Amino acid sequence: MFDRIAGIYDRLNSVMTAGMHHRWRQRAVELAAVGSGSRVLDVATGTGDLAFALAQAIGPEGVVVGADFSEQMLQIARRKADWGAAGSGSARVRFEQANALLLPHATNEFDAATVGFGVRNFSDLDQGLRELVRVVRPGGRVVILEMTTPQRPPLSTFFKLWFDRVVPVLGRVAGDSDAYTYLPNSVRRFPGPQELASRMAAVGLGEVRYVLTAGGIIALHVGTVMT
Repeated sequence: MFDRIAGIYDRLNSVMTAGMHHRWRQRAVELAAVGSGSRVLDVATGTGDLAFALAQAIGPEGVVVGADFSEQMLQIARRKADWGAAGSGSARVRFEQANALLLPHATNEFDAATVGFGVRNFSDLDQGLRELVRVVRPGGRVVILEMTTPQRPPLSTFFKLWFDRVVPVLGRVAGDSDAYTYLPNSVRRFPGPQELASRMAAVGLGEVRYVLTAGGIIALHVGTVMT
């Protein structure tokens, strides 16, 4: 499915979020607390936007690895990298195909790991969280940027109208209604912010906290890998 929608993914993201997704990714970068020379892994990187934002934050001495299971998404990410999407003075970004539940990286290899709008697609959420913790050194951070379901009107009413009716129509216009019917369904069945925070703590993350933004539609979770 993600291979099929790779070509329209960026444009529909911008339409569905009114361009706000870039700001939310920047907030995820800030929560990762990385700096010059850091090594960062971006899991479920898609077309690479969060990886590029991380590369800008850590400078030319750092390294960003973007991992995804969709080769078509990765091809677009690599083209964007060739076009200079990360900007001058940014870290090198390497994109690789990988399974989030069995990452091909050493324990403690990275200073931080991020997931932007992808963790709800993990077939085993807890195993995916354990892998994120495993590859980050003690003291490093795991950051998860994800959509969530607002609980109070009027945002809850708008969310239901937008995601149950408008988004599938956008998918049909773009030529893949199944994928954009999957999107709202995946958000609905994903754990709420408090449950996700609890599950992050259960796999070894400390100081877990989350921030809701966009009226409660977006949740940013962050936790620190303990020794």
